[in-house]
Amino acid sequence: MKSVVHEFGIAEAILTAVEKRADGRRVQRARVQAGALLRITEPAINHAFAMVAEGSLAEGAQVELVVVPVSLTCRSCEQTATSVDPFAVCPGCGGTDIDSEGGDDLVLESIQMAEATHVPGNSRRDRGNPVRPS
Repeated sequence: MKSVVHEFGIAEAILTAVEKRADGRRVQRARVQAGALLRITEPAINHAFAMVAEGSLAEGAQVELVVVPVSLTCRSCEQTATSVDPFAVCPGCGGTDIDSEGGDDLVLESIQMAEATHVPGNSRRDRGNPVRPS
């Protein structure tokens, strides 16, 4: 149950950022960078997002998840590495006494708006705002 609550909290944060950036327009897709230490997967975050976005301008939108690696430094052998595994061990000595940096960010990278299905006006006769002769 803890995992479900964790993902719903993240989905709510994503929805808040999406709605702010969308400025009243319907959203089809959101691309999100999530640090490896957040331990979320694309299927799980999409499930949670679908539930929290119900009835909003982002209802039906998909979340594309980009997992950002965490930087690791082994305290035993001082080797540095990056990993998308939040439970990584040192690739050099196999040690678990590791300092980590980053990997806990959540960033809304971009959103894709849904295309309008109906635009008011007559598209054959509407020429925008033509300049009228003086």
